Amino acid sequence: MIGDLVVGRAGSAEVTTLLVLGAEHAAFEHLPCRASEQPSALAAALEGDSPLLYAWIANLGDEALGYVSATLDFSTLDGARYLHMDCLYVRDTWRGQGVGLRLWRAVHAFAQAHQCAAIQWQTPWWNVDAARFYRRLGANEAPKLRYCLPLDPG
Repeated sequence: MIGDLVVGRAGSAEVTTLLVLGAEHAAFEHLPCRASEQPSALAAALEGDSPLLYAWIANLGDEALGYVSATLDFSTLDGARYLHMDCLYVRDTWRGQGVGLRLWRAVHAFAQAHQCAAIQWQTPWWNVDAARFYRRLGANEAPKLRYCLPLDPG
């Protein structure tokens, strides 16, 4: 565990850091990353009384080591609010040193403070290290297919 690690809530001032980390995360998962095309949308999503997006960044001094982002949502089947963890990413050289756990604790505490009934997320099937980490947290896998239908913004 890294002693001087600070996990703090990200706002619009941290958009540049989130864009860099997000691009690394997308490359790791072989996904497209379009956030840099509209950084003002990301900045706006992090602000306000009820932001669309919540995010936390793990920093060691001036170096960002990883981030976690989430949204608050509502489950029809559970009849309750839940937190959807959109991303949890730790830079390769910092994995296995407690950074992911510290980020997880921040998002978990947030979910509890907002009286969420559950936290839900997904990870690629091939990311066995992430799956092992999540199982150690006590999470259960739910086999489903995930679909994505890109929409033309025009």
